[in-house]
Amino acid sequence: MKKQLLSGLVAAAVLGAAALPASAQNIAIVNGKPIPKERVEVLRQQVERSGRPISPEIEEQIKEEVIAREIFMQEAQKRGLEASADYKAQMELARQTILIRELFADYQKNHPVTDAEIQAEYDKFVAANSGKEYKASHILVEKEEEAKAILASLKKGGKFEDIAKKQSKDPGSGARGGDLDWANPASYVPEFSEALVKLEKGKTTQTPVKSQFGWHIIRLDDVRDAELPKLDEVKPQVAQQLQQQKLMQFQEELRTKAKVE
Repeated sequence: MKKQLLSGLVAAAVLGAAALPASAQNIAIVNGKPIPKERVEVLRQQVERSGRPISPEIEEQIKEEVIAREIFMQEAQKRGLEASADYKAQMELARQTILIRELFADYQKNHPVTDAEIQAEYDKFVAANSGKEYKASHILVEKEEEAKAILASLKKGGKFEDIAKKQSKDPGSGARGGDLDWANPASYVPEFSEALVKLEKGKTTQTPVKSQFGWHIIRLDDVRDAELPKLDEVKPQVAQQLQQQKLMQFQEELRTKAKVE
């Protein structure tokens, strides 16, 4: 009895589905043309990819957007715009863009960045940035004579910070009294770095230091072991950087293999 009843229910469900009106499979009918629900789903997926949550309000906006597009497309077709050369050219560009985007997405899907690669990249970063960090201040001027005059003023008791604010042509550090904050010496130009690492804490260069930017008077304010972020703190950024590197390599390989005449 149960088996017969179950079979009957399944048959009724199938017949009921077959009997559903066409409108149940569409979100609307515009000027006699049905709009399938699939269009809403496609647009919904695009919104989700952008990171926006799909709320009931957003769902309704998506539905209205799909209906509005159909209205506008029908009017454009009525005016024969699909046959225009400009439309065809733009459609070809859009086709190329989408297809290339799918190619790159497929490559990234099949060549994901591994934890081992992230660790190796992080280790390279640590090796390049480990060691000491220096907290320096400087006063930058255009001419050697100006720099020498400032050094003489400092020896007479002039305040470094006040002179930097008034005379340094480095607007960023000058406004802070010459403060360059903490940095690895390698981040500066060679002449500056060489002079900086030779200084003792609290000391100022006795002679002006020339670089491509002008003449520097440098003071070493402090030294510490480099403070680097933990891997977990920068893992997403490292992964994104490696992903971009892989994609660029893939693009370059394709260009190299291509026969262009």
